[in-house]
Amino acid sequence: MADQSNANLATLLTTTAAKFPERIAIRLDDVAVPYAALEGGSQRVAGLLKDLGVQPGDRVGIMLPNTPHFPLAYFGALRLGAVVVPMNPLLSKREVAYYLDNSGAKLLLAWHGFAESAQGGAEQAEIDAQVLLIEPSEIQQKIGAATPIEEVAHKDGDDTAVVLYTSGTTGQPKGAELTHHSIGSNVQASIGLFHPTEETVFFGGLPFFHVFGQTCTLNVAVASGSEVTLLPRFDPTAALDIIQRDKVTIFMGVPTMHGAVLNHPKRADYDTSSLELFVSGGSALPVEVLRGIEKSFDTPILEGYGLSETSPVASFSRIELPKKAGSIGVAIEGVELRLVDDEGKVLGVDEVGELQVKGPNVMKGYWKNPEATAKAIDADGWFSTGDMAKRDEDDFYFIVDRKKDLIIRGGYNVYPREIEEVLYEHPAVSEAAVVGVKHAELGEEIAACVALKDGQSVTPEDLQEYVKGQVAAYKYPRHVWIVDELPKGPTGKILKREIDVPEKV
Repeated sequence: MADQSNANLATLLTTTAAKFPERIAIRLDDVAVPYAALEGGSQRVAGLLKDLGVQPGDRVGIMLPNTPHFPLAYFGALRLGAVVVPMNPLLSKREVAYYLDNSGAKLLLAWHGFAESAQGGAEQAEIDAQVLLIEPSEIQQKIGAATPIEEVAHKDGDDTAVVLYTSGTTGQPKGAELTHHSIGSNVQASIGLFHPTEETVFFGGLPFFHVFGQTCTLNVAVASGSEVTLLPRFDPTAALDIIQRDKVTIFMGVPTMHGAVLNHPKRADYDTSSLELFVSGGSALPVEVLRGIEKSFDTPILEGYGLSETSPVASFSRIELPKKAGSIGVAIEGVELRLVDDEGKVLGVDEVGELQVKGPNVMKGYWKNPEATAKAIDADGWFSTGDMAKRDEDDFYFIVDRKKDLIIRGGYNVYPREIEEVLYEHPAVSEAAVVGVKHAELGEEIAACVALKDGQSVTPEDLQEYVKGQVAAYKYPRHVWIVDELPKGPTGKILKREIDVPEKV
């Protein structure tokens, strides 16, 4: 009988495997892993880790793409009582060394295709970390030979489960300590939002090393007995193939994924009738993409908001509540939101301020960084997000922009998202990002980087005039340039800090 007092996230898998042993848990093309096999495999991974010297509380790096090996490693490490340190497989040697040194990881499980950066990073690291390369045929033999550990290590809710490094806009990434309870509470709240069952098939294109994919796809699916069909590297054609082939019911994605599927030139050729719900997070969903998804697929889309530090979900729209375009919805169950000004004063309806979050989903703190923790979380437990937002009379929240992305042009505040929304309404625009560039007299000037839909043609001047006619005179972009594609992070989120601004701007 399961230990009801054990908060270990590995019990999500243990419980579901006992209920639905033959149900498919993870699918990757022709490979289908039932829950019983995932549970048994995680027991053997726990045994293998123990043989390699990993003990409860030790940190284990997992540098794997979305293959069945990720959940095996994830739940195996948690089962043993270790702390998981998820890492993007595309990290450089230097970045790998930083993650290993900062977390103090004893072991790094890395995909064989990224051996050079994994092993090179371990060599550069100051600590002595083992690297175990995951090559499918070889690792299967090692896992199969390991003695399974059936017992799930006992963990209290406040024990650290995952150290998730944030992709901060400045400085080195900080490790958000997410506990078994913070992630577990977020899983349960997400189940209440998406209503998955053992018949649900999740699209697994969000990377599991990222908190959105890890909590809202992997852990929610495992807790619900659902299936996840994986796509290790996102591509809209492959995504539509998977939706049709595996009869996907819930499409989890970031806005660029939704936009790519919506704007696919042969979208109408695919059978997407199985879809019941689209879920969006990671960054603001353009209103035109939201409307396009609901119209083209005849399927509702829910938009939410969260951060690595909040496990991640803090708010979400609801199917049963009024649809308010551009809103991130209302606070999820058990979580509080509020807006404050620079002096910490709590603001009211329609006032723009910094969004703060309080609840069981908030991280324990930043790993080995008490100064940053104290700056981010106040004495009452309120976490400052760095995002500017407003709320309406129904307590629906609307993200205005990142506090650091605010453009101050000649003393006037300009929020890039407002201008981006107008650009997305242009029929030729696929992606848009508005940034501030230095100006000798005004301080900052407004600039827009735009990617066009396939087969579309428009000049920068046309786009400039288009926006000029719909916003105040001080807001329209004085500089517009067109690129093939905007730079993106591992989840597909547009990275404004990596946009190359032309020299003539």
